[in-house]
Amino acid sequence: MTELITKIFFLIAVIDPLGSVPVFLEATKRFNDKVRKKIAFQASIVAFLILLFFIGIGQIILEWMSVSLNAFQISGGVILFLFALTMIFGDGKPESEKHLIDDYKHVTIFPIATPSIASPGAIMAVVLLTDNNVYTIQQQIITTILVMLVIFLTMLLLKAASHVQKRIGNYGITVISKIMGLILAAYAVQSILSGLKSFFME
Repeated sequence: MTELITKIFFLIAVIDPLGSVPVFLEATKRFNDKVRKKIAFQASIVAFLILLFFIGIGQIILEWMSVSLNAFQISGGVILFLFALTMIFGDGKPESEKHLIDDYKHVTIFPIATPSIASPGAIMAVVLLTDNNVYTIQQQIITTILVMLVIFLTMLLLKAASHVQKRIGNYGITVISKIMGLILAAYAVQSILSGLKSFFME
C-alpha cells in the first residue's frame, strides 16, 4: 500500500496536473467552454497513449542498446533531477510552456498533450517505473493503471481549468509546481544513489 501511494505521488509530481492548467488556459483562450472540454479530453488521451507507448517500448530500446540497469537508473535519475531543477529554479512549468504556443488552431497535441502533460520527465519516469529487471508484470500493470488515473485527474482539472485558476491563482499554481519539483528531485537522487550502490556492489 505504501509503495502504491509513493508511486502515485511521484507520478503526480512528474506529470504535475496543476501546472498544466495555465498552459491549457493560454492555449485554448480563443475557444469556448465546449471546445475547451473537448480539447482537454483529446489531449489527455493523446498524452496517455504517448506514455503507454514508452511503457511498452522503453524496455525494448534499453535492451537493444545493451544498457545496464545501473546505467539506466543513474542516467534516468540525472535527467529527472535536471528536469526537477527547471521546475524549482526556472520560470516554472506554466510560464515556460506558454512560450511554446505559436499556433492556437493546433494546440491539442502540442503543447498540451506534450510536453505539458506527457513531458520528457514523465516519459523517463514511466520507463523507470516499468523496468522488467526491477518490476514484475503485475507491478507494471498497476503502474500503468496509476498513470491512467493521474492522466484522468489531469483531464478533470483541465476541464475545470477556469475555476481552478480562480481558486488558486497563477502564483499558487507556480508554488505547487515548484513543490512537485522538490519531490521529483528527491526521487531522482534516490534513483542515482541506488544505481551507484548496485554498481559498486557488483
